[in-house]
Amino acid sequence: MKTKISALFVICFLTIGAFAQTNLNNYKYIIVPNKFDFLKEADQYQLNSLTEFLFNKYGFLALMEGSTYPDDVLKNRCLALKSNLIKDSSMFKTRVAIELKNCNDQVVYTSEMGESREKEYQRAYTEALRNTFKSIEALNYKYVPSTTPSVEVSQEAEIKNEVSKEIQQLKEEIQNLKKEKEIAVVEKVVPKVEAVPQVPVKEAIIEKVETVNTPAIKEMSTGVLYAQAIENGFQLVDSTPKVVYKIKKTGIADVYLVENKNATLYKKGSNWILEYYENNVLKQEPLDIKF
Repeated sequence: MKTKISALFVICFLTIGAFAQTNLNNYKYIIVPNKFDFLKEADQYQLNSLTEFLFNKYGFLALMEGSTYPDDVLKNRCLALKSNLIKDSSMFKTRVAIELKNCNDQVVYTSEMGESREKEYQRAYTEALRNTFKSIEALNYKYVPSTTPSVEVSQEAEIKNEVSKEIQQLKEEIQNLKKEKEIAVVEKVVPKVEAVPQVPVKEAIIEKVETVNTPAIKEMSTGVLYAQAIENGFQLVDSTPKVVYKIKKTGIADVYLVENKNATLYKKGSNWILEYYENNVLKQEPLDIKF
């Protein structure tokens, strides 16, 4: 009976380990925080640096939080897992474990507890951390791109579709507003032409309609704005440096939504155009942006 129970326990352990390995293999990067929650300083006792080193040692691509991220993880943050160190210490032991969360803040893996009986903090935390990585080493991690769209990627696609729909709806509303203004201008101009016969009706209507349809375009600002990457977009700063605008990516290439301003930014030819309404007048402002 004891033999059967032991065999069942081993099978369950191997099954859980295989599932965890397959699950982690679908993620390409591990992001290590600059500071763990239970410590007072960034990289205290060099635990964060050691965590990054050990992840890289066992086959992962570890990135320190706030460093320059690769292009693929900037486009899809769900390729990366966020790591954290959990402390569970007693009077005579220092015990820690590694916890990994996905981009939806869901825990996908928790390592076994690593222990140390050292009394000096530096040695105790270092030894316990190395011991907890033994269970991670046993996973034999190797990145395997997922062949099916993940839940995270699907959710990102849904967000992009919603943004695209909002942009399309905004464009349709702008077109409808233009048509309404054109009709109103024609109705106002025709009686005026009758009162002034010397002005041809056709020329008067065209002149007025062109005035309404052409957005007010400001001169190119002499100040150059520099694009700095932020989450889901960029912040545009001047030379002081001062943040002038924050722009968010959309599902359309070279089209951005301007944060805290009812405006869009898009590329026309080699120029960037900031488009918005002011007193019901559509205006376009060219910007000199360096990406």
